[in-house]
Amino acid sequence: MELTNITGLKGEVTVPGDKSISHRCVMFGSIAKGITEIQNFLEGADCLATISCFRSLGIEIEKNGTSVLIRGKGLHGLTAPSNLLDVGNSGTTTRLISGILAGQPFDSKISGDSSLNSRPMKRIMEPLTQMGANISSILRNGCAPLYITPGHLHGIHYHTPVASAQVKSCILLAGLYADGETSVTEASLSRNHTELMLQEFGADIHSFLDAGSTKATAVIRPCEELYGQKITVPGDISSAAYFIAAGLLVPDSEILIKEIGVNPTRAGLLEVCQDMGGDITLLNQHTVAGEPVADILVRTSRLHGITIEGKIIPALIDEIPIIAVMAAMADGITIIRDAAELKVKESDRIETVTDNLKSMGCNIIPTDDGMIIHGGKPLHGSTIHTLLDHRIAMAFSIAALVAEGTTKILDSHCVDVSFPSFYDTFENLL
Repeated sequence: MELTNITGLKGEVTVPGDKSISHRCVMFGSIAKGITEIQNFLEGADCLATISCFRSLGIEIEKNGTSVLIRGKGLHGLTAPSNLLDVGNSGTTTRLISGILAGQPFDSKISGDSSLNSRPMKRIMEPLTQMGANISSILRNGCAPLYITPGHLHGIHYHTPVASAQVKSCILLAGLYADGETSVTEASLSRNHTELMLQEFGADIHSFLDAGSTKATAVIRPCEELYGQKITVPGDISSAAYFIAAGLLVPDSEILIKEIGVNPTRAGLLEVCQDMGGDITLLNQHTVAGEPVADILVRTSRLHGITIEGKIIPALIDEIPIIAVMAAMADGITIIRDAAELKVKESDRIETVTDNLKSMGCNIIPTDDGMIIHGGKPLHGSTIHTLLDHRIAMAFSIAALVAEGTTKILDSHCVDVSFPSFYDTFENLL
């Protein structure tokens, strides 16, 4: 994909359904009793991998475009897969399904592509083992492929070393099959889609913030059944982020992004953009299935550097590549700290962001847990090495729109993981 700089992006866009919520709809609907109907499901490769896995576990799932119908068989209705469960490149599928499989009376094996099989899984293996699960890394390197055999689960109180919605969700899902209460405490609240949605499905779950600190705890007790639901998935704010950035950075632009999930545990990007001086307005605010939703109006703005750190990081971890692009165009210095989790995403995003921005002429310094960006210097076209990371491809496609000359995005098809229509959607704004 080759892109050049432009001006005047104007109009309305919609983005695909939220990736995190789409995964969870399929998983929870599969272990619920009765029918779950999903609208605006994300047709990205990762979420399709989740559907494939649960079909292999004996669940009938009908898909018609972005509409999905799941005939759930209840908490104890899954059946042993005849083959290895292929999760593709999806870390969410891997970590969440492991919590469910830990409570099943059959063996299962989980594996993915080479990138997925290099990502750390000890972070779920350790708490699951504490709960009595039998889960092992087949290659004994702390990564997938994983082998899970029946175990007797009991509740634990687990303190996560890093705020991670995937780890928290894995433990809570295993807690559905455990004896007694299971709780997870995080240093700061990570995205809480699992807690909100499990409550909608009828789980005995609640959350609270510790008084006088940023710590957050989620508590779940085993229940007899979950029950099928009707869910409309809001637009994914992680996908909307690229149009927000384009609206702020491309001269003479005004973009309205419709029906976006603005859950506070996911919407740190909005706070950062406003702190940088961005002209952003939320319109038509309402709630869908417990999730806050709004239209987002964005206009071209002059941005300035800020420091991004601490408890806001879990609420924008997936948006840091596009935030870095905005910082490169902003006046002054932007410092990003406490984001070491970037190293274990689809790529080492500290390294890929740094290398690609440097190639475009940005003064950027990588650190152990983030980066320091000296913004305001014009960017120039370059060849972008995405390393098949969808968020790198999309972030640097926006950088290309404000860079001098032509930018070539290698392996741009990797956007299919979360936003298959990404490049087509821009046609509506030209």
